[in-house]
Parts: sequence; C-alpha cells; structure tokens
Amino acid sequence: MNFLEERIVKDGIVKEGNVLKVDSFLNHQMDIQLFDQMGAEFKKRFEGKKINKILTIEASGIGIACVVAMHFNVPVVFAKKSKSINIEGDTYVAEVESFTHKCKNQVLVSKKFLGEDDHVLIIDDFLANGCALQGLISIVNMAGGTVEGIGIAVEKGFQVGGQIIRNLGYQLESLAIVDSMDPSNGTIQFREQ
Repeated sequence: MNFLEERIVKDGIVKEGNVLKVDSFLNHQMDIQLFDQMGAEFKKRFEGKKINKILTIEASGIGIACVVAMHFNVPVVFAKKSKSINIEGDTYVAEVESFTHKCKNQVLVSKKFLGEDDHVLIIDDFLANGCALQGLISIVNMAGGTVEGIGIAVEKGFQVGGQIIRNLGYQLESLAIVDSMDPSNGTIQFREQ
C-alpha cells in the first residue's frame, strides 16, 4: 500500500452513492506535506517528459497542481468554471459534467496562457467518469498544445473514466486506484499497481 492509499484508509470516509470523502486532507482541508509527496511521485512517473505547464480545473485540483508544479518548476493554469470580468480576450471553452456536483459546466482557459508550444501535464484530484479530463484534453487540443500526461490523486477504478482516457492513448498515472468501496463497513479495495 502506498502513502496515499494508507492515508485514504486512515482518514477517508466511504459514503453511499460511490462517494469517497477525503475532505480532511485532500480537497477541503489540504495536507501540504502529502501534496509534496504526491508532487515528487508525479515528477518520478513523468520523468523525461518535456512538461512546461500544468493544467487543472477549479477548484479541488488547484492545490495539488500548485505543489506538483513546484516539482516541475513550471506554471499552473486552471480552467475556470465561469467567465469573469478578469478574463480578457479570447478563451478556449469545453463543456464538462461533474460527477460530484451532478451538473454540467462550461470551463474556460484564456488563450494567452495556453498555446501550441505548450507541453502539458494535466493534474486533478479525482477521476470518476472522465468528463473533466476529456474537457481539459480538448482545451489543450484546441490550443494546439501537447498533452504529455495526466496525473490523478484518486481514481475510481470501478467507473469508466480511467479506461476511457487510457483507451485514448494518454499516459494516465493515478496514485490510488479504488476498485471497490463498501459503505456498510467503510472498507476500500485498492488496485495493485
């Protein structure tokens, strides 16, 4: 069992509806030392890739992406879920459906922060159905950039997202892959990696 799986077993809570609550350390309150371990692990798994930008989606992926970016010494760009007066000029836009929030959002990235010279590592906290990742991949493609890889903290292996993304040919690295969860007793089965 790796460091993230151990932490999920220790502090994660399994709820009905295939929900894994990790808000005490991953996506509400954030354990920065844990994020630092995750950043080091992603740096190792994507060693040799020509990454010059990290891309994520607001809001839960931002903290992890920032710490990962420190390990790569590159900037982070995050897709916004709503247009604000602060976003100037043209944007790349993709529609994504959120498993957690059960809604569709248009996400956008300013064209001045993503272009054809960018070699992008996409980072996110969770992978369930893969909709957010497909949206981020399409934004990189619209920009003419290259997706060098995708790093996920927790993948729900019993849902289709991981299979869809791997079938598209991307290097997808998930630090913890949950194969099953039982809310009646709180147990979690992880996939051997």
